Amino acid sequence: MEALIVLVLLVQTLVQYPHVVGDGLDEATRLRMEMREKYLNQEMTRLLQELEQSSLEPGVRAWGALLWATLEQWHFWALLGVLGLLLALAFSLRKRSREPHGSAPQENASSNLEAREDQVNGRANVEENNAAGREERKYGANGDQEQDRDSKLGRFIEESIRWPVLDRGCVITDLIDDLTRAFGHHLSNRFYPVPQQAIGMGSAFEGWSPRKEDVVYRVLVPLSPPPGHTFHLEPNTAAGMPGKDFCVRVEQVHIPEEKLRRNKNSILLYNLCTRSYLDVEKTTLWFRLMARASWSRLPQSKHWRLRVLPSRRSCTLRLTNNRESFCVEVLFGVQQGNSDIYVSSQSREALFTPSTVWPETYGVAEMKFFSHIARQAPPDSCHLRCLQLLARAGGGRAFSNYTLKTIMMHLLNTIPMAQWGRRHCRQRLLESLDYLRCSLQKKRLDCFVIGNQSIPPQIDLPLHFQTLQPPNLFWHLAQDPDAHREARQDFSFLRYRLKQLFTAIDGEASSAPGAPIA
Repeated sequence: MEALIVLVLLVQTLVQYPHVVGDGLDEATRLRMEMREKYLNQEMTRLLQELEQSSLEPGVRAWGALLWATLEQWHFWALLGVLGLLLALAFSLRKRSREPHGSAPQENASSNLEAREDQVNGRANVEENNAAGREERKYGANGDQEQDRDSKLGRFIEESIRWPVLDRGCVITDLIDDLTRAFGHHLSNRFYPVPQQAIGMGSAFEGWSPRKEDVVYRVLVPLSPPPGHTFHLEPNTAAGMPGKDFCVRVEQVHIPEEKLRRNKNSILLYNLCTRSYLDVEKTTLWFRLMARASWSRLPQSKHWRLRVLPSRRSCTLRLTNNRESFCVEVLFGVQQGNSDIYVSSQSREALFTPSTVWPETYGVAEMKFFSHIARQAPPDSCHLRCLQLLARAGGGRAFSNYTLKTIMMHLLNTIPMAQWGRRHCRQRLLESLDYLRCSLQKKRLDCFVIGNQSIPPQIDLPLHFQTLQPPNLFWHLAQDPDAHREARQDFSFLRYRLKQLFTAIDGEASSAPGAPIA
């Protein structure tokens, strides 16, 4: 019985787990199989001899007995089956050994190997490219992504905000100069102020505009005293507030009696002064009348229609043709010595200004400062974009446009211009907010021109200006707690609107209520 189990296990092993015959084992296997074949042949010969001997016995009964005896030997049949399987296996191995040394399998194996190598190399290349892409995305997330966001902010401001037409500035100043020269025949032999060359100032000439539409071009026309007269600037201390206000005292020097009698109706003291002080409103009315009377003499009148708008302290001109329209505000001023500081007809913000008071203006000096910055700024400088955005977002409430411009000038005078590129736009806006926040806490914002030790030398200032205490533009916040509380609320509103803009540009949704930036 144990022998039968061994034979069965041997057959199962040979059938299920046949040994792979390599080229190096073919010879030894062939020898063993030949020996096994000889042994099987001997056994078959012996069995045939026994059958032949048994066939000599007569009768069918003897033959049947022999067959029955053979069937009773079941061990014999099991061994015969095993031998048959061994013979079939030997025949198969012999046939395989006669073929060329596994050329086809090797070719298939080689082709499969190459295919697998190509797949592996392909996967390796894909993984390498993916790794490179992940590395680039990682780098972008850490560096370029921030720069892209900031550049996107600069591009958004540049594309979505209407900018003043700077090329028009020279055309406007030339137009006002032509207009004042046309006054010549009216002013000859008369004692009226003499208009000088117009100077562009204000936001439109500085390169930005707080308004969404209808940009106003502001021009200062300096006035010189007529022959036989002088202008003297007297400080006005009646206002009781910081900042300088002046009265322009007109003094008459020696004029021949005959000339006075002949031009009595044209004497400056009689027509444009109040108690010997040059009157802003009378001067404005005089200039307005002269503009209307002289416009038809100009060649520009053939292409433009002039409309003089009513105003107390400035001459506002509306120029229109078939394609466009723009507004020019003409202010009048008296120069302090040979400096860039003037007293002008411009009124104080939110305060009533008497007609004989001429507030000190730093508009010409500030315009020259922005021109100086423009020469040093990088091509993609964001300083004007930041200023315009601040004015659009928070101007017109507690913070005037001049307040926001003053903050920007302080930052421009301290931060190197190399750090004002488009990708720095977000950081410069945040620093502007921080500067405003600190000024609100201190209730103090210094004037940029007065008392500034680091102002560019290209700006001509009176010698004593750098030693003066700068006026506080937030003096009213120190005097009025309600105004200070309102200013803090407006600062929160301004900060929220800028945050809302950042969120919109970054592609996120803002959940807090509020109006979009105009």
